Amino acid sequence: MALETADQIKQALEVLRNTRSREQSRLERIARFLHDSVTGAVAGVYVPRRATREYRLLVDQSRFNVLDLVVTAVAQNLYVDGFRPTGPGGRAPTSDNAPIWDAVWQPNRMDARQSAIYRDAISYGVSYALVLPGDTAPAAITPLSARRLTALYADPANDEWPELAMEVDHIRTVERRKVMTVRLYDEASVITVESDDQLAPRVLSVEQHDLGVVPIVRFRDRYGMGVSPGKVEPLIPVQQQINQTTFGLAMALQYSAFRQRWATGMEIQEDENGNPIEPFNVAADQMLQSDSPNTKFGTFEQSDLSSYLNARDKQLLHIASVAQIPPHNLLVGAGVSNISAEALAALEAGHRQDIAEHQVSFGESLEQTLRLAGLAMGDRAAWEDMSAQVVWRDTTPRSLGQVADALGKLAQMLGLPVEILWERLPGFTQQDIDRARQLVQERDAISALDRLVNGAPGGQGAGAGREPTLAGTPG
Repeated sequence: MALETADQIKQALEVLRNTRSREQSRLERIARFLHDSVTGAVAGVYVPRRATREYRLLVDQSRFNVLDLVVTAVAQNLYVDGFRPTGPGGRAPTSDNAPIWDAVWQPNRMDARQSAIYRDAISYGVSYALVLPGDTAPAAITPLSARRLTALYADPANDEWPELAMEVDHIRTVERRKVMTVRLYDEASVITVESDDQLAPRVLSVEQHDLGVVPIVRFRDRYGMGVSPGKVEPLIPVQQQINQTTFGLAMALQYSAFRQRWATGMEIQEDENGNPIEPFNVAADQMLQSDSPNTKFGTFEQSDLSSYLNARDKQLLHIASVAQIPPHNLLVGAGVSNISAEALAALEAGHRQDIAEHQVSFGESLEQTLRLAGLAMGDRAAWEDMSAQVVWRDTTPRSLGQVADALGKLAQMLGLPVEILWERLPGFTQQDIDRARQLVQERDAISALDRLVNGAPGGQGAGAGREPTLAGTPG
């Protein structure tokens, strides 16, 4: 849908602003919990109106936020190392990266910036990438958060490209009115508009991209027929419970984690002003005594902190279960220490499946992003290559010896080319693979030259094919 008239721009802006307004309350709530900026009742801890400063300090110290760890546990296992185009004649993807990898991906610093896309999609359920013809690179890729960009889809579940999109550039206050500067994206242009709730939008600039599609690619936390809430929002109630339990623990530590002494039947002396005089100098190395036969001493037992700690551990295990995170990522001990490698792998099975699901979802979006980058740089072959694949780095925790032994057996017993197994080596990047391939080619070339010169077996060297002669006899 191309925006050509002022009325079309005004109507599109109104629809997009209303959609953004509905989304922002949910997204801002997630952001506050994710970045640990909630306190008091919002965080799950009740604060009376007349609470003391000490009480409020304990409330503030009781935030035990693990939601960012939930996101990190998945995001740290998502890293794209390469992009394989379709082979000649429509065959399987080649072992070399597509030209667009070096032309677009690397100049856009996407090795590092890709993480921002994954983290926001996992956190909020969706994130975006903007692709436009570039200045310093043939195409520019810009990661965008759902808090900043709003996209409209005719069929949100199935459409590949949005109908329209709006990116909020900045918001400022002018005479008590919020003035918003936004960019509207349609299938032909980027329109920069300034508007508020009272005045008609004012077009600041129009830049043509002429890509034929709205240049926005959506990254979803997971595919489904509805809106994905992300990983954070469903866990907010449990996070509030953890904060409440931690507050109870903090109160117990502050006021009842130690024995308190009491005394009855004593006459309290007063000074000349009628103020009571402290009868004892209470300290760890002091004894309490009284001259009155009616005095009795005793102690209040300290609180049992284990109930608070056990309750919090159970809540952390609940988060680990719902988020498919290995429990040892959240807990130390608690039945997951001193276990075998097989048991540890079983604990991480659900987590690896979750990572694999995200790789499928994000992989499709990355392939769409690089196809669009090909279109932006005028490479029709890259745009039309629907079988190209991204290559994910293997982040499964394994020992190098175990992997080398398994790959050696695959090469020896199944006859697989060793080059195809290099991608399975832990920590081996695409640059490492390219360097290894180059070294092997150089080694093979040197070996062939050596056979040619020295007449090694299998070669046709200088002495090959000649009859043997006796020493001193002309050949």
